[in-house]
Amino acid sequence: MDHGSTTATVARRIHPAAPPLAMVGAGLAGAVYLRGTDPYQGGQLLPRCPVHWATGLLCPGCGGTRMSYDLLHLDLAGAWAANPVLLTVGVPLALFLTGRWLVAGLRGRRYRPRFTPAATFAVLAVAVLWTLARNLLG
Repeated sequence: MDHGSTTATVARRIHPAAPPLAMVGAGLAGAVYLRGTDPYQGGQLLPRCPVHWATGLLCPGCGGTRMSYDLLHLDLAGAWAANPVLLTVGVPLALFLTGRWLVAGLRGRRYRPRFTPAATFAVLAVAVLWTLARNLLG
């Protein structure tokens, strides 16, 4: 039995809007949970950064949960303090890509973002530079 063709057949039966709608729904559910769960207080049921846990180093996304919590409470200064690069680069990029995916899906089209080598390099460079800056400069 060829599982590849079965998977492709099932994927064709799923409306193109289903995956982005599911992701948006999951994101909204997470936001509702996070809105009432303070990551600044210990003992909360929230994910821990595996990079920081294993190495003690801050990854490019460290502070993302606190940043999201602060944004949900309209505390832009707190969100900035938690992770300014993720706030100014990551959030707009994620919203843009999710929006394009959702619009394409609602129009009945499948969307796969295509990144040029230059765009991939730029994202990786920002991530590496931000990781170095926050770990070396404090």
